[in-house]
Amino acid sequence: MDHAELTSAFLKLYGKSEQSIRYFFAPGRVNLIGDHIDYNGGMVMPVAISLGITAVIRKRDDQTIRLNSTDRATQIIIDLENDIKFDENAGWGNYPMGVINHLKAAKLALCGADVLFHSTLPIGAGLSSSACLEILTGYSMMKLNDLKVDKLALALLCQEVENKFIGVQCGIMDQFAIALGKKGHAMYLNSSNLECEHIPFETEDYKLLIINSNVARELADSIYNFRRKQCLAALQAIQQERPIKFLCDAKFSEIEELIEDDEIKSRAKHAVWENQYVQEAKEALEEGDLKTFGECMDASHLSLANDYEVSTKELDVLVDGVRSTEDCIGARMTGAGFGGCVIGLVHKDSLQATKDYVANHYKMYTQMEADFYDCEVVDGVRELLS
Repeated sequence: MDHAELTSAFLKLYGKSEQSIRYFFAPGRVNLIGDHIDYNGGMVMPVAISLGITAVIRKRDDQTIRLNSTDRATQIIIDLENDIKFDENAGWGNYPMGVINHLKAAKLALCGADVLFHSTLPIGAGLSSSACLEILTGYSMMKLNDLKVDKLALALLCQEVENKFIGVQCGIMDQFAIALGKKGHAMYLNSSNLECEHIPFETEDYKLLIINSNVARELADSIYNFRRKQCLAALQAIQQERPIKFLCDAKFSEIEELIEDDEIKSRAKHAVWENQYVQEAKEALEEGDLKTFGECMDASHLSLANDYEVSTKELDVLVDGVRSTEDCIGARMTGAGFGGCVIGLVHKDSLQATKDYVANHYKMYTQMEADFYDCEVVDGVRELLS
């Protein structure tokens, strides 16, 4: 839907008012490399993408917030004078509800509002639609109420919403990238101290292709939290001998010698390998060495599939398919796994041929359809001109 169509839909839903309508946008997130280590103190390299969620919002004169979405039938109504609690029946509404609850807990003065969300992000595809909705809600509500926005503080607040209100023990990467992304740049983020360096994402004639497996995953209902517990067990085993703070600080010799359980040992190996791949990928990107960057992507996928076991048959088929084409220099699953998307660096002249080949390859091996997205790397959450 374009700007005019969104405005028309908003007015049809909520009617006219003397209050002005404002527009905000939050991008989705793709992690180029560095998955499942943002909660292990590692380095990650996300980018904010041009797919995302737009919020059309207008003040109300009372303490009621009404939330609607162009692609969800459920309307969420929040009374700011009452407690806000997680509601299984609210579905997607729990993400903005959680953010508004935490803003209230921070003693920020909020007014009522009418909100219409419109998303171009596929739900459950691993492009951070939930974190996107959280950041967008927090940013737009604060701007609507003339509050100063510290984007880092907002990212941390939204991570807390995921951890405490939603119940997913995620790291900071998604919220950070969506809040603080920079157009045309990858973010080299140290998840242990939140130091971030923006690196030009210059891939010459190669384009970032996102491929959706259409296998949806729900983090709260998956083994995501269990993987975190396994990483904690690995960390605690090593800490008995050396006082490291994060699993990514471990040495391979310590993993081999101090962790007895083979499965937990594999999880720890992934954390250390993946952290190393991110650092090598950063150096390659700075040197314009796309071949090495692609090799890091390939190695990362193997580690996620074999050591961390968060890939699926469908994701592996997609990676094998796109990687087998002549003009792809690297491919991997991205995000939490258990479904969702893969990414590949594909030559611009071969994009359509690659899509056609991978679509047929995927259908043949899985009997499923894949979706393809050409995206640009964009700025983080922001207000749009009316």
